[in-house]
Amino acid sequence: MKVMIRKTEKGLSAYAPKKDLEEPIVAVEKEELWGGWIKLKNGWVLGLPEMPADTKLPVTVEAKKLES
Repeated sequence: MKVMIRKTEKGLSAYAPKKDLEEPIVAVEKEELWGGWIKLKNGWVLGLPEMPADTKLPVTVEAKKLES
């Protein structure tokens, strides 16, 4: 699923346009974010693709839903 990752004043958030859902990111597997999983406040766990650690935000990526 396409997900836009962006920084907000409260931290990182993820927006899934097809679901019209924006949720804060509450946990990350890797500090640099890319190539690991992220957990959203609603309980979803998404796998992110490998990308350079210095990737500028906001960015839209193809994420894989691992849990819900």
